[in-house]
This record gives sequence, C-alpha cells and structure tokens, in this order.
Amino acid sequence: MTTESLMAEPRLKGRIAKSVLAGISVFVVVGVYVLVSSIDLGLWTSLGPGPGMFPFAMGVLLVAMSVVWLFQELRNPSETPGGVDGRLVIAVVVSLAVLAAVLDLLGFQLSMFAFLLYHLKVRGRRGWPSSLIIALAGSVGAFYAFNYGLNVSLPTSGIPLLNSIGL
Repeated sequence: MTTESLMAEPRLKGRIAKSVLAGISVFVVVGVYVLVSSIDLGLWTSLGPGPGMFPFAMGVLLVAMSVVWLFQELRNPSETPGGVDGRLVIAVVVSLAVLAAVLDLLGFQLSMFAFLLYHLKVRGRRGWPSSLIIALAGSVGAFYAFNYGLNVSLPTSGIPLLNSIGL
C-alpha cells in the first residue's frame, strides 16, 4: 500500500462516527421521554385508546428505529460529511417558524401546502407535477385524515372567505 492509498481510506473504517452515535443517542433519549410521558396521559380508557396511546406508539417506534439505525451503523458505518450545511438548517428553521406563524391565519391546508411545496420544489428541486401532487396529498389529505378519520381538529383559515370555501 502506498502512502496515498492510506490517506484516501477513511480512518474510522469499521467504527461508528461520534456524531452518528450522538444522533442515535438523542433519538433514544427523546423516544424514552415520550414513552414515559405518555404513560401519565393514560394509555387506555373505558371507551378505548386513551390520549397517551398515540404518543406511546410513536415513542416505541422512535426507540425501535434508533436501535435499527445503530445495528445498521455497526454493520456498515456510514461516511459522515465534514460539516452541516448551515443554509439548509436556517431554511428549515425559518420555514417552520413561518408555518407556525401563518397556521391560524391561513389554516392547516394552505399553510402546509405552501410549506411542503417550498421544501419539495425549491429546496428539493423536484419537478412541478410531483411537487404539486405530494404537497396536495400531504396538506389536504392529512387534513381530512385527521379531521374526519381521527376526529382531531386541525386549524381552519381565520380569513372568512377562505373559511367559507372549506380551507
């Protein structure tokens, strides 16, 4: 082996990077916190699933997926990039803040449609047809699934004209 080939090989070959372990640990801690907190809400009532059942299931799923991720990393460690794209982090945080700010004014359907369309078309550079279909399904589909399927009310528009047409 030459010196050049030794330098080209990653030093952490066969070992999990500390940043990946930190990420897995954070997901496990959050999942366990959700599990413990959801038990206090009550998992079951005399009428069926209680308010803590859904968060409990999500906590179990989060911990299970973190364990699967850990096993995948032990089997085949991923190569981590040199750093985090700060512009991407800022774009996501700002778009989430805008989403939270306009949710009550525009309602869930329009706000989530704009949020998804931005991330799919602008950030993800997807084509118009797939971006529009996914954003529509993710916003309107989720709204109807929660409002009518699960009986969980999501915000409607605070603008009377938009509210009158079902947005």
